[in-house]
Amino acid sequence: MTSNSSPDIWIYDTTLRDGTQREGLSLSMEDKLRIAQRLDQLGVPFIEGGWPGANPKDVQFFWQLQEEPLKQAEIVAFCSTRRPNTSAADEPMLQAILAAGTRWVTIFGKSWDLHVTESLKTTLAENLAMIRDTIEYLRAQGRRVIYDAEHWFDGYKQNRDYALQTLQAAHIAGAEWLVLCDTNGGTLPHEISQIVESVNIYFSSSTMTIPQLGIHTHNDCDTAVANTIASVMAGVKMVQGTMNGYGERCGNANLCSLIPNLQLKLGYDCIALHELSQLTETSRFISEVVNLAPDEHAPFVGRSAFAHKGGIHVSAVERNPLTYEHIHPEQIGNSRRIVISEQAGVSNVLAKARTFGIELDKQNPQVREILQRLKDLESEGYQFEAAEASFELLMRQALGKRPSFFEIKGFQVHCDLVEPKEAANALATVKLTVNGKNILEAAEGNGPVAALDAALRKALVNFYPQIAAFELSDYKVRILNGHMGTAAKTRVLVESRNGQQRWMTVGVSTNILEASYQAVVEGLEYGLLLHSSVEALLSVSRDSA
Repeated sequence: MTSNSSPDIWIYDTTLRDGTQREGLSLSMEDKLRIAQRLDQLGVPFIEGGWPGANPKDVQFFWQLQEEPLKQAEIVAFCSTRRPNTSAADEPMLQAILAAGTRWVTIFGKSWDLHVTESLKTTLAENLAMIRDTIEYLRAQGRRVIYDAEHWFDGYKQNRDYALQTLQAAHIAGAEWLVLCDTNGGTLPHEISQIVESVNIYFSSSTMTIPQLGIHTHNDCDTAVANTIASVMAGVKMVQGTMNGYGERCGNANLCSLIPNLQLKLGYDCIALHELSQLTETSRFISEVVNLAPDEHAPFVGRSAFAHKGGIHVSAVERNPLTYEHIHPEQIGNSRRIVISEQAGVSNVLAKARTFGIELDKQNPQVREILQRLKDLESEGYQFEAAEASFELLMRQALGKRPSFFEIKGFQVHCDLVEPKEAANALATVKLTVNGKNILEAAEGNGPVAALDAALRKALVNFYPQIAAFELSDYKVRILNGHMGTAAKTRVLVESRNGQQRWMTVGVSTNILEASYQAVVEGLEYGLLLHSSVEALLSVSRDSA
């Protein structure tokens, strides 16, 4: 798709409105601005920003975008039809919509007669008047209108004629898009396609112009993406959804799956190819902003979407990626990963070594040694699928390429359990050697692992100032053989980061402190390895200059 052409399918993102209805998800005004700007970079044509007037945050958001407009996307304000037995011109919430200053407004109205009589407590005729009056008023104020037909599919099933009348009212009043909403998420793909086709037949058989149709699905039956694709195949041209499928209850149609399916599988233009390659990065960026862990196994954008674990799979992918990959991961900004585990073969080790910048020959006896060491450790409870930093250190150790930044001589941790309602205080002491110099250091923490981490950093920071930028960002503990009670083995996974990169390390022991110590120490060691690699590259660059 060129920058001057119109897409075949118009993508409408409602992460900032419908997506924020997910339980446990909350965004500040600044968060909303950052996400809107990122979606704008992705090339999303319509971004629904929220309901102006519903809360001060959304009012400020729209005001801010008037000062700093988006470069590509249309920002859309969202609202309902006017209330029963009033006038749209006198409706305060519509004045807030106009004050938001957007060219496009999305209005939702009732399609299901049950909602009209039970929720709105009004007549079917008055509901039609509410739809017409609201849209006509906004059109008279120079706004372009998208009409969301709420509960459309349920309404159609219960009272087909009335549901169609609501669409007709919106279309005659001047709505440019009629969006069919599966609000309860209970409709299945075969029903979706049949009903969308019936809507097209209804309008094509009348004297009216045929409207542009859109789709808005929820994921309560785990079919939101399939339902949306079915509607597109039946003629829908606007697709509404959220990034990462965020939304109330089970979520909305996931744009991270819809966009590549529509564009790469079905051949519809949605966004430009160079923008499509930003999809994975955008998905993960939004996960960070909303403070929810990304779904590692999400289709297309998940970290494991193109991960290969079985040795036979890895060997085949090395020869031809199409053997086990349905698209090239680079098309959507993802990448292939070779997973290391007890199921690994020589191919896994060779491929993983290349990702570390190490070229190995399969005839090298050290490859078999690495593979055997891997299998031995995993049988003891280690897991290197997530802890790839630990595996790189293991590999470098076997190859004699593991730098020695420091040597631990011993550590002790003491915990004082005071009053039950107060926090426990821990003191850690470490003995280590750096560059032939013996160091003894102690530090406190609000727990034994925090104290140990603090003592190590305190001992090392004078030798390696870059450690000050390292951060222990996650700590996971798993009991491996619970039937052993307090003698069970414990596996500890530690995630560290330095502001640009993240890495995970693992430790296993019947002593949770020893397992934590292994993971924390390797986390610091790997961070130093990363830093030294960057420094070496910079040095080469300076020398060549």
